[in-house]
Amino acid sequence: MSIDLTQDFFTLFGLPRQFAVDESALEAAWHDLQSQVHPDRYAHLPDVDKRLSMQWATRVNEGFRTLKRPLERAQYLLELAGVDTALETNTAMSPAFLMEQMEWREAVEEARGAGEVVELEQLHHRLQAHAREVREGLGRELDQLHDYAAAADTVRRLMFIAKLQHDIDEALLALEE
Repeated sequence: MSIDLTQDFFTLFGLPRQFAVDESALEAAWHDLQSQVHPDRYAHLPDVDKRLSMQWATRVNEGFRTLKRPLERAQYLLELAGVDTALETNTAMSPAFLMEQMEWREAVEEARGAGEVVELEQLHHRLQAHAREVREGLGRELDQLHDYAAAADTVRRLMFIAKLQHDIDEALLALEE
């Protein structure tokens, strides 16, 4: 068994290069590839073969993690399309989005300060629903419209949302202690 370590993750898993992923097909392909490249299968072979199997297994696991997570999958698709998301340098966001983020953050801080676990849980669920809507839009931008500039902006928005989700989770944990 040999795997081309230079092929993209979609090709590696036999999936179409798109944001919408058949998760059961991804999972099945991952299990199949894992059974083929697992280092235990090569334990009796020379060191060079063992190292190669480790590279294969690492590539398969990295590909699985990337394609399994929507935000990472979107970033990877943009990378394959030659689009730099400029995550570190482009922090420009629409005023409406920034205002929305401020409102979310204020609601989280108020609920945290008042020790309102129920309110934090409700914010958590509302933010999850909002993130789903934004991911659906991202899927349209990538798969149907091929609007990579808009998709890069949406990826940056989703990163803000993920950070806010993390902050809500942290607030809930702090209140449970």
